[in-house]
Amino acid sequence: MLNLFKATHPLQAMMRQLTWPVLLIWGVAVGIVFEAITLFMRFGLKLESTRDTASTVGVLTFGLRVHHGYIGLLMMLLAWVLLRNRSWAKLVFVFGVGLFLSDMVHHFLVLWPITGHHEFYLVYPK
Repeated sequence: MLNLFKATHPLQAMMRQLTWPVLLIWGVAVGIVFEAITLFMRFGLKLESTRDTASTVGVLTFGLRVHHGYIGLLMMLLAWVLLRNRSWAKLVFVFGVGLFLSDMVHHFLVLWPITGHHEFYLVYPK
């Protein structure tokens, strides 16, 4: 039977060869990039999630805060448990690690020392 999808993309071939510990290191690098973007938005553009998204995103999520770390944790779990044998799962894992680490670093190693509060709310403050 002719398989038209047998040819692989070079990125896909490269991802297949990477081990999970190496992917974790790549995830840290991606997390640094995500945190740099987050810092620019918070301190450069003076945006605050609790103030600037409560009336829009907060309404859509019924007042629950959806941190990007939650999405990253879900991506890591999906990649590790459900998608483990697929090459693109490794890419999902890398971005999941990046999102999770960025959120944790932002709240507990950046905001807490600088502003005096971690601002890691589960719901939007009233």
